[in-house]
Amino acid sequence: MSLAVALSRASVGIAAPQVVVEVNLAGGLPATNIVGLPEAAVREARDRVRVALQSAAFEYPDRRITVNLAPAELPKEGGRFDLPIALGILAASGQVPRQKLDSCEFLGELALTGALRPVSGVLPALLRARAEGRSMVVPRANAAEAALVGDMDVRIADSLVQVCGWLHGADELPAPERIATIESYAGPDLRDVRGQLQARRALEIAAVGGHHLLLVGPPGTGKTMLAERLPGILPPLTEAEALETCAVLSVAGQAGNCLAQWRQRPFRAPHHTASGVALVGGGSVPRPGEISLAHNGVLFLDELPEFSRQVLEVLREPMESGQIAISRAARQSTFPARFQLVAAMNPCPCGYAGGPRCHCTPDQIQRYRSRVSGPLLDRIDLCVQVPQLALGELAALQSFPGEDSASVRTRVVDARARGWSRAGCTNAQLDVRGLEHACALPGTERHWFATALEKLGLSVRAYHRVLRVARSIADLDGGAPALTREHLAEALQYRSG
Repeated sequence: MSLAVALSRASVGIAAPQVVVEVNLAGGLPATNIVGLPEAAVREARDRVRVALQSAAFEYPDRRITVNLAPAELPKEGGRFDLPIALGILAASGQVPRQKLDSCEFLGELALTGALRPVSGVLPALLRARAEGRSMVVPRANAAEAALVGDMDVRIADSLVQVCGWLHGADELPAPERIATIESYAGPDLRDVRGQLQARRALEIAAVGGHHLLLVGPPGTGKTMLAERLPGILPPLTEAEALETCAVLSVAGQAGNCLAQWRQRPFRAPHHTASGVALVGGGSVPRPGEISLAHNGVLFLDELPEFSRQVLEVLREPMESGQIAISRAARQSTFPARFQLVAAMNPCPCGYAGGPRCHCTPDQIQRYRSRVSGPLLDRIDLCVQVPQLALGELAALQSFPGEDSASVRTRVVDARARGWSRAGCTNAQLDVRGLEHACALPGTERHWFATALEKLGLSVRAYHRVLRVARSIADLDGGAPALTREHLAEALQYRSG
């Protein structure tokens, strides 16, 4: 009996747990069995591996081969285990040395010719392997992802023969070439927005604290323009945030967008016909949805009441927790979902409430607005009206472009830095203890604030969210150590809008 072990990684959310590939050669009738909860593509690896070994001029053992993928209770999927299974068989039969198999992990699907094909979810696997101090070999087609991970011994290969030559010490596998990433923002600029000073102010406050924002106004007033320009005034992603964001793209099979969007805040705008699974993720094999693809960025929901109410309700938990857990009978996957929600809606079904063109009855308006539940609205920090500008006013503003995104971004970066130095998180993420420290109110302001809350009938959650917004306003106002009545009044204005 001969036993060999190779290491790999599964794809479960963005966790990438380690999989130990154990290969045993024993006497008996020739057969190959793969155990350890493999799905169809993994079970078919026995045929791909056999032909790939023969194509590469290796001997496929004429013995009883048992391949165990441990841990046994973890579901295994895809062709990512082809390479470690092939190397385990070669090591067990003495055709390649085993020394490097103990400290290196392998990912890759095998073609029948022995060439390596790309697999999804490589970046999460690389990050976990780096954390555990191991090196990794990945297909050349995944080199762009591998190039994003620094301080790690990662090698790329074109074929099984090349990997075996490296194990023998005869060949050297190259490291991925570091590609210059694009970090400058080239998206829409805030200078294109004319007027709408209150909405621009609310957008800036939302950017400072990472707050959720609702824009309400007639069609054509610039709600979508404002939302599309929020990523341009947000601080760039840190390297850790960028890697986490790209890890979600990698699991979703969109790793090609990582380099083009490196350190840029993602912006996702699903159509209102999107299903709950498309929005939050799911499927028989859980995959990330729009809220996870918007992780560390902006999720824009235009025409908010047109979304299915059942779809919108699934946003409530991830808006609070910053993650989404998708449970299925065989597995549970958790994806990050710390997004910043920007929603837009009309004030009534026709969109022109209060104007001569509107013929909506109060009952129709009430039914339209009630499509969005109170608990969801309670989780939105700022609500701002985006009114229709008169044509004469708009013509006069054409000669006076608004402030550009770069200037606003400078203020946002400075204000957000004050919050991070104080609490280590954005103001929207402050917990109750952090609120008590950052938003302590003098006696007179506390009494005035309590009276205002009672008149507006706000919930306890709304009370905390108003304080967080007021803290962002204070940070934007030079970082005042204590909240003033002006800060609180402006925050309440956006809450009651």
